[in-house]
Amino acid sequence: MRLIHQCAMTHKEVKIRETTKVGIKEFRAGVAEYIASSTPVAVTRHGQTVGYFIPTQGSADADIAALKKASKTLDQLLAAQGVDVEEVVAEFKAVRKQASPRKKPKATAA
Repeated sequence: MRLIHQCAMTHKEVKIRETTKVGIKEFRAGVAEYIASSTPVAVTRHGQTVGYFIPTQGSADADIAALKKASKTLDQLLAAQGVDVEEVVAEFKAVRKQASPRKKPKATAA
């Protein structure tokens, strides 16, 4: 799967790295191969992309550079899909808050 993003500032098309699209079960089964690869992986569940895995390799300096590059790639992927990160974070916090309500302290007998 090759993603193409149109830059909002220059209105030029920007090619984003080739990605492999795999189901979550296939990803778990082949995670060692994906780690050894240099190709980003779009992980899907029921046909919907639920995450991206962007492998890094090398020394600590190279890892930091790769993480910065991965961050930039992720920003491009999210922009290409029209995802508002702040909206996703707010939704995540709301769902998390609903899923684990705080326990009320037990009343002590007087």
